[in-house]
Amino acid sequence: MASLKDLRVRIASVKATQKITKAMQMVAAAKLRRAQEAAEAARPYSQRMGAVLANIASVVGEGADTPALMNGTGREETHLLIVCTAERGLCGGFNAQIARLARENIRRLQADGKTVKIICVGKKGYDALRREYDKLIIDRVDLREVKQLGFANADAIGRKVIALFEDGQFDVATLIYSEFKSVISQIPTAQQLIPAAPGEEAKSAGEATYEYEPGAAEILKTLIPRNISVQIFRALLENVAGEMGAKMSAMDNATRNAGEMIDKLTMSYNRQRQAQITKELIEIISGAEAL
Repeated sequence: MASLKDLRVRIASVKATQKITKAMQMVAAAKLRRAQEAAEAARPYSQRMGAVLANIASVVGEGADTPALMNGTGREETHLLIVCTAERGLCGGFNAQIARLARENIRRLQADGKTVKIICVGKKGYDALRREYDKLIIDRVDLREVKQLGFANADAIGRKVIALFEDGQFDVATLIYSEFKSVISQIPTAQQLIPAAPGEEAKSAGEATYEYEPGAAEILKTLIPRNISVQIFRALLENVAGEMGAKMSAMDNATRNAGEMIDKLTMSYNRQRQAQITKELIEIISGAEAL
């Protein structure tokens, strides 16, 4: 059984931890609001970008003038997975869920005889995947020093992906991230980037027919690379909001668990202290009677 001194030290240690988790919860709550506003502001732009892309693609069709980023290479042998996770932990199962979805995609593709390559955006995704798929990771993007994510960060990743595609390094590119729904709900999502595949919402939004100047094919050559960067930027913003939401929930649970542990340790301390006092009283009374 632990001594009274050990229990006092343990209680003080847990109280210090509780203060840290409470502070981290408050910081995450403050950052969550800004991150959520940024993620929600990026959604209409990315969806509208997809709608315009779908509209132009329907006008151009599949012809010789259509960019390769739209039509692809005509093969599906080599797949590139861009796995976006957080740079830091202490956010519950947020990173683990994204890594799990990445593993599922890797295993499915390998079972179909496909070649898989991985770009890890975020330290935690790299740490989770390198143990099992170290040989598949061709690049790693570190954003730990970035205090405020900007479009330039996503554009650098997008340009890197496009350069790999033009070099013939892969046929299909898929973006894996976590879509923010609420503080307690983040949904791991896999979105195809190359060949460009506008979602159903984008397709349904592009009902009107427009005339483009210069030609639609020339516009696509500029629009598709930008759309890739826009989708990556949205994924990064969604990840930041999801990370803060998950961290807020995790730190709240940790704070409550610390409180429960303090109550149990305090009760154990009081019982042991009471038993010690009772024992001392018995010894005093016994000594008095002996005299």
